[in-house]
Amino acid sequence: MNILDKIIAHKKTEVAIAKEKVSIEELIQNELFSRPVFSLKQFLLDETKTGIIAEFKRQSPSKGIINNTADVEEVTSGYTLYGASCLSVLTDEHFFGGSSNDLRKARVNNIPILRKDFMIDEYQVAEARAMGADVILLIAACLTPERVKELATFARSLQLEVLLEIHNEEELKHICDETEMVGVNNRDLKTFAVDINRSIELGKKIPVGKIKIAESGINDVETICTFRRAGFRGFLIGENFMKQPNPTIAFAAFVEQLNAKVQ
Repeated sequence: MNILDKIIAHKKTEVAIAKEKVSIEELIQNELFSRPVFSLKQFLLDETKTGIIAEFKRQSPSKGIINNTADVEEVTSGYTLYGASCLSVLTDEHFFGGSSNDLRKARVNNIPILRKDFMIDEYQVAEARAMGADVILLIAACLTPERVKELATFARSLQLEVLLEIHNEEELKHICDETEMVGVNNRDLKTFAVDINRSIELGKKIPVGKIKIAESGINDVETICTFRRAGFRGFLIGENFMKQPNPTIAFAAFVEQLNAKVQ
């Protein structure tokens, strides 16, 4: 059993327990459930913005502890101040050290927030809406094409946008009308090996009209420039900033370099 299989097995148990504690009807009563959402699609199509989806992540199965002292509100506010187009907040606790409370705290920011988790059930989609997310992540590696369409349709009914993540050619078949944004993860979820060319090659095969997002392994502005030339509009970066003593300062310096590069 690889790490992704272990995560999904644990997630099934986790979701079952959550359903017993709080019903979907109760989630709908949350004040954040009915808030107007921000559109990641619009932010990524805005030429004046960086396109960076800046991630708050404490740890991961492949890297262990990345940063367990950073304050989520402080860091995400810094990301927003210095030009992030979106915030990605890990809400998986067991493997990534995150929580739904992290996302709620990040909601002080007036930009789109992606709930970064392993979504397998409509309940989690409703949870995302209730905790203040604007976008959910659907990972093709742990869902069938039919399940992607079902979950994406449900998300859209709650006014949430959907980012579909793929990492090989076989997963292109998961793309559907309801998944307007397609991310290519340069990190293999089963081996955790990183290959930047994965985005470039798969990006050529993503249907025209979909917004392309490169994920993982982005450590310098040159890589973003390469992705932009290949038609990518979004760039999900987490570890590169979070591993620094002060993620906000690291992010601000990165954006300054990026702006200088594209002028």
